[in-house]
Amino acid sequence: MSADGPPSRPRARDVVWFALGVLLPVPWLFCAAFGGLGLPYGWVAFVAGIAILGAAFMLSWSCEVAERDIPQSLALLALALVGVLPEYAIDLHFAWMAGKDPSYAGYAVANMTGANRLLIGFGWAAVVLVACWKGRTERLVIHPRQRLELRFLVWATLYSFFIPLSGSIDLFDAAVLLGLFLAYVRSAMKGEHEDVELLGPARLIDVEFSDLGRRTWALALFAFAGLAIFVSAEPFAESLVHIGRNHDIDEFLLVQWIAPLASESPEFIVAVLFALRLRGSVGIGALVSSKVNQWTLLVGAIPIAYAISLGEPAGLPLDARQTEELLLTSAQSLLAAVMLANLEFSRKEAIALAVLFAAQLFLPSTTARWWFFAFYMVAAVGLLIRGPKDQRDAFLMLLLPRWRPSGRSEA
Repeated sequence: MSADGPPSRPRARDVVWFALGVLLPVPWLFCAAFGGLGLPYGWVAFVAGIAILGAAFMLSWSCEVAERDIPQSLALLALALVGVLPEYAIDLHFAWMAGKDPSYAGYAVANMTGANRLLIGFGWAAVVLVACWKGRTERLVIHPRQRLELRFLVWATLYSFFIPLSGSIDLFDAAVLLGLFLAYVRSAMKGEHEDVELLGPARLIDVEFSDLGRRTWALALFAFAGLAIFVSAEPFAESLVHIGRNHDIDEFLLVQWIAPLASESPEFIVAVLFALRLRGSVGIGALVSSKVNQWTLLVGAIPIAYAISLGEPAGLPLDARQTEELLLTSAQSLLAAVMLANLEFSRKEAIALAVLFAAQLFLPSTTARWWFFAFYMVAAVGLLIRGPKDQRDAFLMLLLPRWRPSGRSEA
């Protein structure tokens, strides 16, 4: 229950959303049971894609329910982690295939960088704009507990700039990033528990069932979603590659933008729903946690999957384009972290991130990527040097937890 009393009764649209999420994977599960029924690649991409979409919704609902029983920081971590499981499945498939066929190496980086930039450029911006509109304010104020996610985002982002120096994402990178992820999990487990208001189908499960029933439904949804992802991820990823090759479309761009859009949409919707309920801080917290998960666990898992598939301890190679994409993603992440360091996110900052992200979709050339990289870096450094002192101090406090500006005591 929420802190304000019994949860409100579920609405009809909650039931509709619940039924839709459960039914979306069914068509592809039926097709897969009969060997795909000879569907062309375009139809495979569509039907398997909506199966992944439905699975992602179910994962989000099952994890939201967990907020009743565990600290919110850990719940946001779990929500972010399971919410991007479809993304992990697709990316690790590409990394595994790269060990067999080197042409797949670029797709793993494409999917990972696309998902990361989509999270900030579209997800963060959308939550802030909706929250500001709903709250009739010019900026969204973030709860101080979100410093945990931001601190690990800053650390992972700064390390990511060093990854391309070796020409690959190697097992040393995996060790560092997975170490950061485990440290993040440990810190999140120490958070305080607090009652929260659930949304949509998660509220339906919470209201209609006892504690045992609620947990049973959550586990059942999680298991069904996992099955749908297991059956759908490979054909969805492969169909995008074949569509690009057969229709003279840059398959790198298809993998970079279409696959993450399908796998991450439910997470965006959940975050926007939080913003509509005047809980934009929680929505941003979930998306920042997702960014940390992707920047640590996902990137760290890629070279492990590649090395196992290859049969030797080698890193996933990076060519010039993949290096550019990785550095551009790091620069975007740095600017966003600097903007959010003081726990305030203005409408203007959100619009700037959204416009920069949208422009990249229409300017995919090498020259454009370097210009965007330079702009992100100049903007981030400029904010730290010439921006408000409290923003600079806040960023340094994230980077160095024991550091405090002169005249300021421990919060």
